[in-house]
This record gives sequence, structure tokens and C-alpha cells, in this order.
Amino acid sequence: MPVRATKRGAARVPFPHGADADVLICGASFAGLTVARVLRSTGARVLVLDRYEVGERQTSACAAPTEWLRNLGLEASIRQTFDSLLVHTPGIERARWALPFSFSTFDYRQLCALLFDQRGEAEFETAKVEGRTGNTVRTDRGDVRAPLIVDALGWRRVLGPGDNFQPPDGPLSRGLEVHPSGVGDDLELWIDPRYVDAGYGWSFPARDELRIGVGSFDPHDPVKQPTLRLLEDVAAEPHGYQGNWIPHRIRPATEDGVFFAGDSAGHCLPLTAEGIRTAFYFGIAVGRELRAVLEGRQDRAQALKRYHAFSGSHRWKYEAIYLSQQSIRHLHGRPLDTLTRIFTRPRVSNWTFRHYLDIAPPQFAVPAPPAAVRTAREVAA
Repeated sequence: MPVRATKRGAARVPFPHGADADVLICGASFAGLTVARVLRSTGARVLVLDRYEVGERQTSACAAPTEWLRNLGLEASIRQTFDSLLVHTPGIERARWALPFSFSTFDYRQLCALLFDQRGEAEFETAKVEGRTGNTVRTDRGDVRAPLIVDALGWRRVLGPGDNFQPPDGPLSRGLEVHPSGVGDDLELWIDPRYVDAGYGWSFPARDELRIGVGSFDPHDPVKQPTLRLLEDVAAEPHGYQGNWIPHRIRPATEDGVFFAGDSAGHCLPLTAEGIRTAFYFGIAVGRELRAVLEGRQDRAQALKRYHAFSGSHRWKYEAIYLSQQSIRHLHGRPLDTLTRIFTRPRVSNWTFRHYLDIAPPQFAVPAPPAAVRTAREVAA
């Protein structure tokens, strides 16, 4: 059975002989676990590697369109659901934007466990992925070889060839969030240069906690003091810090024979920094291409070409949103207040957010892959 506990120190022993796989998925968060889910019941050896235990390292506010969570069978992880967005600017205290779909915050550990339980026969091991040479991936527990390799490790793009960009020089946003106890009725955004010039603050209630933070589209901007300032303004206490770098430019989804999904391919949407549903979306896409290879319906070269083209077909949408992101710092004052008021009109907000949802539509998650084969041990349990 897969070992889920994070190995540390002397327990982090080398892989036994035979650690090779048919598909190697590096990264066990949203994208990586989704790929494994698609590959269940193929009869192939699918191995998932991550430095940490599944669900151990939350790095986001953990919210996604509710329909995506339901279509993936993850609704048990939902903590709170919203059908509007409350926006604050210096000139407008409260502006409510109606949403044509509901958005839900969720419990990260529980969602990952639910997604992990849908993986079928895929195995999981804790190991720090360090690099790659051809079809061999180097880890702190030894080498693993596989003809099909997925990098779902995040913005570092660890398995890409050559040097990767590093913050603050790369196209990255940065965010910091705290999780004080508390309750709230609204998803809230603050677009206010008092906190950050190019970016926004947020509060995402999750039943018994508030996920409050500040994100900047300029990686040189500090975000700790702005986060503390926002906390003071909403009368909340700093508790449970977490931060991360967030890619805001789409990148090639395949390179040197490797498939990239989620943040490693820059699939996080600019402007909103929403990357969970896109990780699901592109994870499903790459999983379907890999499944076709395992079932003999195409070869690896065809899968790489098709997935590369699929991801690339979204580039113009990402670039359009990126241009909107870059305009934020120039809109503060009357232009931003006017735009905020326009979005309070249901016809405007519904049209805009419907098109926004269609960048990675929830219906893409259906039909689900064939049901996983239950082992004799699972049946007995």
C-alpha cells in the first residue's frame, strides 16, 4: 500500500529496486492528483511523488466554483458557498457583484484526501524531486525512470530544461494570507492602493475561519505590512501565516518530453490569481492524453503535441487577462470607481463572469474516468 506519512530524517530511505513507473507524476496537489484520478483503472503503474504528505501544505485561499467541486466528487470538502462578491475601493465602501455561478471555500486537507482516494491503483511516495535527465527523475531517495513524466510541482518548473526564473525577476505575483478564527457572510475584495498599488486584498470566509490576505502583481512589493494593515482595518488577528509565489504568465505546457500542468505551466489565471480550477482543468486534459497512450490509441509524441496545442489555444485568453492585470495600478481613483459601479449591474457581471468561467468550464470534468478497481483488501474493509 502507498505510504502517505511524510518521511523525515533516517526514515527517508532510498527507493527499493523497481521504483520505475509507466507514468511518473511529480507533485501531489490539485493538478497532480487530478492526473492520477484520470489514469485510474488503466492497469499501468502510476507513481505520484511529493516532498510532503498529501494535503500537508496549503498555499492558497482554497476556493473554487462549486460546480467544479461537485463534478469531481469533492463536495464533502466544502466549507462555505457564495453567489456574489463584495468589492471595496477608496471611493466606494461596498459594491456587490452578482455571480452567475456559486463559489465555495473548502478544506484543503480534506479535498486532497478525497481526490487521492479516487486515484485507483496509483501509488504515492514522499520524495523531494531535484531534477531530471531524459526519462530519469532524480530525488533525494534515488532515481525513478518513466517514459511518461508530468511536472505538477508548481511555479519552479523543476523538471524543465535549463535554468528557470527566480523571484523577484520572473513573471510572478506574490501573496500572503492569515487564517484567524471568525465568521463572515461574503467573499470580499479590497482594490485599494493603501494596501497594495498593483493587486488587491481579500477575505474568504470558510465557516469557522477567515482567510485574509494581500497579493501584489509586482513581485518586488512587500506584502506582510499591507496584510497586517488590512487585518487591523477588519479587526482580525494575525494567525496561521502562509505565503506563495503565483505565476501570472502562461508557459509552454510541454518541453523536452515532459508534460507540465498547473502552476508549472503558468496555468494560474492572471488578475484573479485563480489557479485551482485551472489545475483541475489542465490536469484532466493531460491525463486524458496520457490515458490514450496507455490504451494504445496514440503514442507519446502525439500526446505531447495534442496537449501542447490544447494549452496553447488558451494563450490569447490568458494574455487578455494579463493586460487587465497590468492596468490595475493605472485605474485607481475615478476610473476604478466607475468600473466597480458598472459591475454592480447584473447583466454586466453575469456576462463577464460567465465568459470568465468558460476559460476552464466545469462541464469539462464530466464524464468521470472509469471507476477504480477495488482491491481485495478494500472490499474486505
